[in-house]
Amino acid sequence: MLDELKELWRFRELLLTMVERELRVRYKNSALGFLWSFIIPLTTMAVLTFVFGYLQDNGMRSFSAYILAAYLPYLFFQQSIMDSSQSVLQYMPLVKKIYFPREILPLAVILGNFVHLLFGFVVFFVYLLVVWLINRGESPFQPTTVLLPVLFFISFILSTGIGLFVAALNTFYEDVKYLTSVALYLLFFLSPITYMSEQVAYSRINIKSGGLIYNIYNLNPIAVLSTAYRQILLAPQGIPVNGVKQVPIMLDPKYLIWTLFLGLATLFGGYHLFNRMKWRFVERP
Repeated sequence: MLDELKELWRFRELLLTMVERELRVRYKNSALGFLWSFIIPLTTMAVLTFVFGYLQDNGMRSFSAYILAAYLPYLFFQQSIMDSSQSVLQYMPLVKKIYFPREILPLAVILGNFVHLLFGFVVFFVYLLVVWLINRGESPFQPTTVLLPVLFFISFILSTGIGLFVAALNTFYEDVKYLTSVALYLLFFLSPITYMSEQVAYSRINIKSGGLIYNIYNLNPIAVLSTAYRQILLAPQGIPVNGVKQVPIMLDPKYLIWTLFLGLATLFGGYHLFNRMKWRFVERP
């Protein structure tokens, strides 16, 4: 694996060129261009806030900010995995003709999506500032925001590891992208994006299980990351459960350590599998 990493480093300029191409081509023939990177998450946030914040009247202040803080990382994860699944197939004619480290293809789309994530959080902080200027009160910016790069790192390695798995397997078995799409759809509802993780912790089924359900729930790395992003970026507030506001629950560091370990294991395993399969890509009819 060290040899593959050295070869990848030797082709780093090609990787950067591919990332730049991804950023340029995605919205090339669109009138709004790069603005779609902001419009899509903001529109989704507005709809989710209207449905879950106003129609269901959950009683939380600035619920839209809590949705956006969790939805942006999930959107990065989702788009990185789905784009990775097609990355090798998209360049198959090039793969069959020219030598270069094949892992550059999924890495380029993942890095491109990571740039969109960074810009998305710029919009998020501008949004917090605008809300604060309209309704002056306590500063919306938390000291724990300095931990954001740690969560970015975990999100990136987790997405890269799974992206490499999916890219390699989907090159030969195109059912993989459909299975991945279904899994990501289910993962959206199994993660606290439109709701809060405390609602799981305070649910009757979890209380009856002695907290077992909540522990199992936090084995989901996206659930852990969604909660972690919210807790470092936004002030805690009471969580309404069955009409009663419950005390917010701080994320246990063991769940974040588990997610980091899972991300590193996935990255190692995904890169290993990709390197085993990449020289067979040219055999694909």
